[in-house]
Amino acid sequence: MILDLRNIYKSYGSGQVVVPVLKDVTFQVEEGEYVAIMGPSGSGKTTLMNIIGCLDRSDEGTYALDGVDIASVSEKELSEIRLNKIGFVFQTFQLLAGETALENVALPLVYAGVKKSERKARAREALAKVGLEDRISFFPSQLSGGQKQRCAIARAMINNPRILLADEPTGALDQASGRQVMDLFKQLNEEGVTIVMITHDANVAANAQRVLNIIDGVITEGML
Repeated sequence: MILDLRNIYKSYGSGQVVVPVLKDVTFQVEEGEYVAIMGPSGSGKTTLMNIIGCLDRSDEGTYALDGVDIASVSEKELSEIRLNKIGFVFQTFQLLAGETALENVALPLVYAGVKKSERKARAREALAKVGLEDRISFFPSQLSGGQKQRCAIARAMINNPRILLADEPTGALDQASGRQVMDLFKQLNEEGVTIVMITHDANVAANAQRVLNIIDGVITEGML
């Protein structure tokens, strides 16, 4: 089991103004699964993604990622977990405008202390895998939306993470580009990558093997 969340609660605010966001969330994800977490705006899915991605901590409950109790680790150890075990893909791509596709993809390797020649070689390989081998010297402004997202996926996978965490990965894309991204996710999953995808779109969620529904901070499970 790669993700194990039990009785997770999260609220925001203080004093008399406390807004509960996640309420007794419990679910597990096995290694190699492809899971969609689907819910409308305001349902708590982004807060849940932040907890899964070790960007935030729960108020109550337990969360183990790859056997590690997240509540017991330091902020430095959390950074290492995010760098080495989780690949992030965001709706808005989060590419650096002043860096080429190659440099954007290689960025996590800079933080990991990988030497420059190896960074370039691995980034070229990652871009080739997502069909962007002819775009390595292009800046984000020179890429289409679908190409930007594929570049972001290459960056997310550069450290061979245990899990790919995607937040509305097709939300800023046209239908054809979104289909390309979903095909790429399917390919990665078939190669053994665990994927957790946050979405509000039932058609996108249908690409996953299992769907968790979140409404008002409460998780229910249902197969599409």
